[in-house]
Amino acid sequence: MGHTTLDKIKALQKNPANIRNLCILAHVDHEEKDYLINLIDSPGHVDFSSEVSTAVRLCDGAIIMVDAVEGVCPQTQAVLRQAWLENIRPVLVINKMDRLIMELKFTSQEAYTHLQKILEQVNAVTGSLFTSKVLEERADKEKEKDKEKEKEKEDIDPMGCSGSEQVYDWSAGLEDSDDSQLYFSPDQGNVVFASATDGWGFSIQQFANIYSQKMGIRGEVLRKTLWGDFYLHAKAKKIMKGTKGKKPLFVQLVLDNIWSLYDAVDKVEKMMLSLGVKVMARDSRHSDPKVLLSAICGQWLPVSQAVLSMVCEKLPSPLDMTSERIEKLMSVGARRFDSLPTQTQELKTAFMQCSCEDTAPVIVFVSKMITVDAKSLPQNKQRPLTQEEITQRRELARQRHAERQATTGSQAVLSQMQALTVAAKPEDEGKQIFVAFARVYSGVVRRGQRVFVLGPKYNPAQGLRVLPEGSTSMTGSLPPVPHLACCTLDSLYLLMGRELEDLEEVPPGNVLGIGGLEECVLKSATLSTSPALPPFIPLNFEATPIVRVAIEPKHPSEMPKLVRGMRLLNQADPCAEVLIQETGEHVLVTAGEVHLQRCLDDLRERFAKIKISVSKPIIPFRETVVKPPKVDMVNEDLGKQQKVAVIHQVKESDTLHLDPSGLVTLTTPNRQATVGVRAVPLPEEVPLLLEGSADLIRTLEQAGQAQRDGRFLDMSPRTHDALLGLKSKLEGLLQGRKWRNAVDRIWAFGPRRHGPNILLNSVEGYQRPSVWHCLERDKGEKDGDNAIRDFDNSIVSGFQLATLSGPMCEEPLMGVCFSVERWEMNFPIQPSSSESPADTAGQPEGRGEAGRVCETAQAEGAVARPSQQRRHEDIGAGVVDCYGPFSGQLIAAVKEACRHAFQAKPQRLMAAMYTCEIMATAEVLGRVYGVLGKREGRVLQEEMKEGTDMFIIKAVLPVAESFGFADEIRKRTSGLASPQLVFSHWEVIGSDPFWVPTTEEEYLHFGEKADSANQALKYMNAVRRRKGLYVEEKIVEHGEKQRTLGKNK
Repeated sequence: MGHTTLDKIKALQKNPANIRNLCILAHVDHEEKDYLINLIDSPGHVDFSSEVSTAVRLCDGAIIMVDAVEGVCPQTQAVLRQAWLENIRPVLVINKMDRLIMELKFTSQEAYTHLQKILEQVNAVTGSLFTSKVLEERADKEKEKDKEKEKEKEDIDPMGCSGSEQVYDWSAGLEDSDDSQLYFSPDQGNVVFASATDGWGFSIQQFANIYSQKMGIRGEVLRKTLWGDFYLHAKAKKIMKGTKGKKPLFVQLVLDNIWSLYDAVDKVEKMMLSLGVKVMARDSRHSDPKVLLSAICGQWLPVSQAVLSMVCEKLPSPLDMTSERIEKLMSVGARRFDSLPTQTQELKTAFMQCSCEDTAPVIVFVSKMITVDAKSLPQNKQRPLTQEEITQRRELARQRHAERQATTGSQAVLSQMQALTVAAKPEDEGKQIFVAFARVYSGVVRRGQRVFVLGPKYNPAQGLRVLPEGSTSMTGSLPPVPHLACCTLDSLYLLMGRELEDLEEVPPGNVLGIGGLEECVLKSATLSTSPALPPFIPLNFEATPIVRVAIEPKHPSEMPKLVRGMRLLNQADPCAEVLIQETGEHVLVTAGEVHLQRCLDDLRERFAKIKISVSKPIIPFRETVVKPPKVDMVNEDLGKQQKVAVIHQVKESDTLHLDPSGLVTLTTPNRQATVGVRAVPLPEEVPLLLEGSADLIRTLEQAGQAQRDGRFLDMSPRTHDALLGLKSKLEGLLQGRKWRNAVDRIWAFGPRRHGPNILLNSVEGYQRPSVWHCLERDKGEKDGDNAIRDFDNSIVSGFQLATLSGPMCEEPLMGVCFSVERWEMNFPIQPSSSESPADTAGQPEGRGEAGRVCETAQAEGAVARPSQQRRHEDIGAGVVDCYGPFSGQLIAAVKEACRHAFQAKPQRLMAAMYTCEIMATAEVLGRVYGVLGKREGRVLQEEMKEGTDMFIIKAVLPVAESFGFADEIRKRTSGLASPQLVFSHWEVIGSDPFWVPTTEEEYLHFGEKADSANQALKYMNAVRRRKGLYVEEKIVEHGEKQRTLGKNK
């Protein structure tokens, strides 16, 4: 393909219909005549799936790359899901077709069957995503119909139908939905078969055009019949349906020719003559036949032509953006598009039209910040010399040659030469500059333009209310608005691989780089000239940051450089997180071992440029409680002996009492409050549900907080229905006598108010609104605010602190329900001279009395106010302040009560687990199992891939044992097996870290010391030792000999 000039690219940028923004999810080169293709390459490793997320947001289409041998991998499913969530259209490239010929030695018929299975696997993933979406929409429509029927209150349908519609036919939605453009099929033109290493690739359309001329069959007929159960009837010269033992048309006309090309490289002359291909002399004389093969295939079926013609025909342009995608981008959190201000909804037209007019609002989304060397910026590059400068330099060179002997003259000429030389400044060498990687959705972006930077919590309704009507980012002296800032676009760049080209303006629909935003944008942001635009929804990251390391410089004096380098790394990597712990450690959190190594290399070589020391990986754990086991460590019936091993950690005092049933009662130091808490393990499914619904619970908490503040959070119907569905699922999981009405009594979730632990209100007589109260606004329960006690938040805060760091090793709790069964308050009488008894008697009585609340305290006004602002005169009248010292004592009491209640139950550690998928041959299966067993792994499934000698092993592996796992398994199998690790779930470690032998059988089996390996105790002590907590272990045992300084023997 010919070289494209910058002027031609600028001209193509002004025609959005011929622009294709796409991300490639593994590899290929690009460019096509009269089309501008912005191609974003993203890594294929599962640790870097965050790079895929940043790419798909800026694109309208995606090229999905699938290995012809391995087929659909976990990462393939992940990228298909990400493309689906962003509403972009994918096309498929099945690469490495040459491996089917050279490695697996497939015949053309076997290869056809294998390719059919790969397409079925890919379409199965896409179909499951489509089905779930259709069923959700169908359920939403049915719920809307039910609401309309309830409003109308009609027993008979107006159409004359009876109540038979109560039985829903879920398949009806699938039959009515259009899925013609959904699946991958070669006859639709959205599949390309390729071998990038040999330089060839083809689609069905290319061979249809070739054979339509040779066979005299219409190209449209061949496009529909080249893939599928069709064969060519030789005598009738017709294409017949059904193979009936015949070769399929795809095998006969396509694959057989490619297979024969690989088999008969020696018959080159005849083959090149039949294909009409000319090969360079050096390629034809090359000793390696693969070079000649690549030269022939590259001219006969060039892969670039096949892929890019598919991209131009099948992928949409910026003008084809769907309204569904636009509404989804603008609907953040619980907001629905219909509830946004009118001016905000009108921006949807600007998205659809991609207008270049001056009046169109500028809308830009920055998906990530990339770093480039300062010397690679266009303004710092050495520009080409003009003809006048060349002439001037020639004259100076002649003068220098003529005056070689004159020292002063030569120095003057040399200084003039240096003045003409354009080079980067010494201080710019090695300096990293941030360039924002962005896309223009509307309007024309110009250099020097002022735009708004919309924070993730920016509310356009508030912005329109505060700012003057008609104001834009170009308006001067605007009043301050929360989460809204202004910045100037210093420079615009065209991204040409590693090269950057200066631009004065960029039309809509294009991808660009923006300089000068490092002070305004951290990782991603929404930019606009209109304050009516809401921030785009956050990027969806598949990978969860799970691997932590502590970093410190080799030389303490270089700490400022490390801090600056980690700040730059945090800004440059979309998935990496940088934290400073309470201990002062600088912690780096990454998605996996490969991602961690990449971040450390960047820190050493690009950002900090110092030598650093890296700690061993900080493994996250969770703490939980389980039901008392019925058998001991040797499978003997335990009976009542378990209590001896469990309750030994809880020591009673004058303020702490432990009931035999596990109820912990604790009194505050000032004796004004007593709290009774019991810890109960949640069913296994509940923590998983709560973890997966963290965003919903966060929205629920925001709605509840808004209601307590006297505000109203407009929630989308889908979010409202999802919260009701979450409530019904919890009710279905929490069954039994002890969980009766438990969902309606949920006080809070924790930690951080959206975690997998529950605080339950079991106080007799204390009727407070549950967390679901904000969902019941239609039922008229408006008086819920008045029922909240002053010290209600103190109970919740103590619960949040207790769940954030457990008693075992200060790790967060998971799957624990704390039931508050007793809460007594006893305030001292503090009469006030400013109020009479008659006045105090007239104050409202506190609702929901918990245990025993003194009447005097109620008379003094110890009730909650509808808002968080208390009157100062109430505090002066003798009421105990809910934000004073007593509140802190109550928080500490609740925290300690929860910790002691936790210790009164059988405690367990929970380990983070990877799902591990390994593809290996039969010869190395034993070695793979050996490595898995050594690292506490567990094999879940093993199956043989049809048509090959490869086995696919699915296993789970603790994150704590995963470091070095990939290297070890490659070494042990000589590179014949490589694993893919994806974070999956949290799993309870079966062994009790506090276990000691108690029964006679255990003493016989384990001995008095019981010093056999306890995996949970090993993990717990490692975490405690790292955090500087007390570790109960013996340094020296059975010391029989004293060693002194005088005699070291």
